[in-house]
Amino acid sequence: MKQSSRRNFLGQSALAGIGTLITLPSLGALLETGAALTTSTPTFFKTGFDQQPLSYAYAALEPYIDTLTMDIHYNKHAAAYSKNVKEAAVAESVDTTKPLEDVLGKISKYSVKMRNNAGGHYNHELFWKLLSADTKTQPSAKLAASIVASFGSLDEFKKQFTTAATTRFGSGWAWLIYNSDKKLSIISTPNQDNPLMDIAEVKGFPLIGLDVWEHAYYLKYQNRRADYITNFWKILNWNMVNDRFNSI
Repeated sequence: MKQSSRRNFLGQSALAGIGTLITLPSLGALLETGAALTTSTPTFFKTGFDQQPLSYAYAALEPYIDTLTMDIHYNKHAAAYSKNVKEAAVAESVDTTKPLEDVLGKISKYSVKMRNNAGGHYNHELFWKLLSADTKTQPSAKLAASIVASFGSLDEFKKQFTTAATTRFGSGWAWLIYNSDKKLSIISTPNQDNPLMDIAEVKGFPLIGLDVWEHAYYLKYQNRRADYITNFWKILNWNMVNDRFNSI
């Protein structure tokens, strides 16, 4: 592997440092003013059009996600989404200096190529940050309380999320979102759609997104999607989920 963990760490740190220089009202405050959910992502979670380096090595998530899957998933599938969304942006005169969320919020106005690849790029950029080699992260007290209020218990939340991920027919994603009713909801979307898109059946700010395309798990799990989902909980980066929830 030619990937440099040190380079990745420095790249991620630099991005984080830039994010701290800019402040915006919380998502909750923007909701109070009637702002659209699709345009209210806090500044430090804004997504660009370029693929960002991983903050961990391809082997870091073993044995739950194998090294080869991570390599192919990141360098082939996800890299293609980034390449293709930039091509679509040129063809459709999209300003790539602005956040990708701006495009997602009005995706119905763009081509199928833009929809598929803008969604694919955004979803994967978030997904990588939601994975961690640290298997001991936990939901914060604030998030845990909201999960219990919404679903009854953390175990019941995991059960309902797992059902959404398992029963998504074909390829797609399962999500925990903060919706326009200021509540937590579990949804799933087909293909590379996500809840920031104006065409989404249920819109909201994504807190957790799980990739259930076969390319995310097939080399290790074959047809056992349920086993992949079970192991996802062991490497979910709750610290990132907590940060996203705290921004609301």
